[in-house]
Amino acid sequence: MTSTNFADLFSLTGKVALVTGGARGLGRMIATGLLRAGAKVYITSRDEGDVRAAADELNRLGICQALPGNAGSPEGIAELAAQFRQAGEEALNILINNAGRTWGAPFETFPDKAWAGVLAVNVQGPFRMIQELLPELEAAAKAGDPSRVINIGSVAGSAVNDLQAYSYSASKAAIHHLGGQLASELSSRNITVNTVAPGYFPTDMTAHLQDKRAGLTNKIPMSRIGNAADIQGAVIYLSSAAGAYLTGIVLPVDGGIAGTR
Repeated sequence: MTSTNFADLFSLTGKVALVTGGARGLGRMIATGLLRAGAKVYITSRDEGDVRAAADELNRLGICQALPGNAGSPEGIAELAAQFRQAGEEALNILINNAGRTWGAPFETFPDKAWAGVLAVNVQGPFRMIQELLPELEAAAKAGDPSRVINIGSVAGSAVNDLQAYSYSASKAAIHHLGGQLASELSSRNITVNTVAPGYFPTDMTAHLQDKRAGLTNKIPMSRIGNAADIQGAVIYLSSAAGAYLTGIVLPVDGGIAGTR
C-alpha cells in the first residue's frame, strides 16, 4: 500500500507525458495543464511548424518537446515512438490519445470516404499508440502508481446529437468501449486506461458551431461551453495519485449533456 501527502494528490512532478494532437485545441489545453501540474510533456502534430512553435511557447511553463508526425497511421505512430526513444526516454507515465478527425455532411450525401480515415485516426490510432509504447508504459508502471492511458472520446459517442457527423460519433462510441476492453487487458500490468468524453469546447473542430453560440449553449444543461480548466482538471485527476484507483471509466466533461438525457 502507498500513501500520498494531501498536497501531492494532484501533483505530476517527475512524470513524463505524451499528448497526441497537442499543438492546438483540446490537446494544447491538456498539455498546458500537465505542464502546470509538473509533468514533462511531449506533444505531437502532423504540422511540424505548428508543433515546434507550440512547444516553444509551452516551454515557458515547463519542459515541453515537439514530436512532429502522424498519430493516425501505423507508420507515423512507429516513427513518433522512435523519436520519443531517441529523445532519451525509456519510460512513459501518461499517454493522452487526443488526436482526432471528423467529417460532417447530410445523411443523404454522407460519403464512403468519410469513414476509413476517421476510424483510422480516432480508433485504430489510439490502439496502435498504446501497442507501440507499451514497453515504455510498462517501464513506468508501479503497483499503487500505475501508468495512465487517457483516450479522448466525445459526448457525441455517449449521447445522440444532430451534428450529422456519423463516422465521428461512431468512432467515439467505439473508443469509449475500446477503453474498457484495454483497461481489462492491461490492469494486470499496472496500466490504467480511462476515457474523457468532452462536450463542446472552443476548438477548431467546433468553430462552425460557435458562430451560433446562443443556440449551442441552449443544448447544454449548465448553459456554457467548456473551458481549458474544465478539461485540464479532468485529465490531471486521472493522471495523478487522486485517480490511481480508476480504470475502465468514461468521464463526461460536457456540462451535463450525457448525464441528463
